[in-house]
Amino acid sequence: MKIFISADIEGVAGVVTPQQGQPGNSEYERARRLMTEEVSAAIAGAFEGGASEVVVNDSHGPMTNIIPELLDPRAELILGRPKPTYMCAGLDASFSGVFFTGYHSGAGRNGILSHTVNGFAFYGIRVNGIDSAEATLYGAYAGSLGIPVALLTGDDQLQAQCAPLFPGAQWAVVKTALSQRAARALSPENARARIRTAAADATRNLVACRPYVIPGPYRLELDLSSVTLADLAAGIPVADRVSPRTVAFQADTMEGVIGWIGAIGAMSALLR
Repeated sequence: MKIFISADIEGVAGVVTPQQGQPGNSEYERARRLMTEEVSAAIAGAFEGGASEVVVNDSHGPMTNIIPELLDPRAELILGRPKPTYMCAGLDASFSGVFFTGYHSGAGRNGILSHTVNGFAFYGIRVNGIDSAEATLYGAYAGSLGIPVALLTGDDQLQAQCAPLFPGAQWAVVKTALSQRAARALSPENARARIRTAAADATRNLVACRPYVIPGPYRLELDLSSVTLADLAAGIPVADRVSPRTVAFQADTMEGVIGWIGAIGAMSALLR
């Protein structure tokens, strides 16, 4: 039984500020250690629950956050970017279940450091009219492969937004949002214990989970951070300019949806 872990950082216990997700400062170095330790807890739980193989994809920012020498050595690790399907790079139909660790609520929502994929580029993302967090997008991508999301870890607002999408999944809520940059959190030790227990239960009870599927074809609507970015995106011949700041694209697959999001996110770097 193979388990795939997509690991983000904003939902980790002890992480509350943007600086903790940005390389180049001491708070980031602390946050990446906390992230690595929570992922290791999920790995340990997966093996306790009966997993035969675990693959971890570093899914935050530069995607080189997890410290390899501190990670549970039984797992394999995917690092770096760009890479196909970004936060779910390496996922294929051979996996039995997906874990999302350190995840967070979507753009425009309450929650610690809430955003969707790229906080600089996107003020909102909708797929076939569904307001989407990263768990929505990548849960639907996993679902398109027939794979259920079995575990999610993060803050209480992630659960509030996404629990209806993943019936049967286990949750490890490690902090409660007080504002977008303040939280009441478990200690790192207790957060890891909660994640390990939930991961073991998730692996043992995969049969209770069902893949989350958004039926295609897909209309992706991107509310962009500026009219200028929308001007750039609208220059793509297949783009549909919906409003001054909203651009839409059509896709046949969830992989195509993720590709458009990645492309427009990369384009936004021209305006930084």
